[in-house]
Amino acid sequence: ACRRVFDFSTETFQKDKEAKRLTLLEIVEHVNNTRNCFNESLMQDVVDMVGANIFRALPAKDRSVMSISDPEDEEPTLEKAWPHLQIVYEFFLRFVVSNDVDPKVAKRFVNQNFVLKLHELFDSDDPRERDYLKTILHRVYGKFMALRAFIRRAIQHTFFKVIFECEIHNGVGELLEILGSIINGFALPLKEEHKDFMTRALIPLHKVKSLAAFHQQKLGAHLLDQLQRGQDAYLTLSPIEVEYIAKGSGNPPPQCV
Repeated sequence: ACRRVFDFSTETFQKDKEAKRLTLLEIVEHVNNTRNCFNESLMQDVVDMVGANIFRALPAKDRSVMSISDPEDEEPTLEKAWPHLQIVYEFFLRFVVSNDVDPKVAKRFVNQNFVLKLHELFDSDDPRERDYLKTILHRVYGKFMALRAFIRRAIQHTFFKVIFECEIHNGVGELLEILGSIINGFALPLKEEHKDFMTRALIPLHKVKSLAAFHQQKLGAHLLDQLQRGQDAYLTLSPIEVEYIAKGSGNPPPQCV
């Protein structure tokens, strides 16, 4: 019953919609009050139910940078199915953070295909949904070590589309927040992959015309964090580039020692 998806753009099936909402709330309450409720035999059902509800084609929009207006002047388009989606996200978040869920077992269900579909939802117009996605993907990154490189590549690919294809993407700000936490966990000295990510994906984001659509301070702060953590990573940057990044973050540029 919880896999049935309703059309919230119409007033039909109101009783069924409310019945599903109450059932979802009961499931979340059960998870909150029950130990060992996420055993291996249920994991496939959990992932299937979550996927049936949240994975969908997002509304088409003008993705050209020419369509950009001041983001402060725009009201976000809220998801009409949020009364169901919010509870499903809450449920899945509890699944991901549960100590009952062994990542070595759950990785068969929360796999690359599932994570990629999750990542694609970051382009949602609804900031409430993007906030849940940010929290969930960050938790998935922390729990499923086998998926970390894949998640970083997915984020990088999204940035490349913004940089090289001049696309608008609603979730760049949230992805930068996740990236900030990821960068803090990088071991020193920085791996070549991490340096490459900075020079190919993060720095070019400063030059895109859609920069106003996400928070420049977040971008500059994350870059400076990488620069400060790996001195050799920014020795290839010119002083002008480092100064430009520093201005974007509102912080002073790092000093070589």
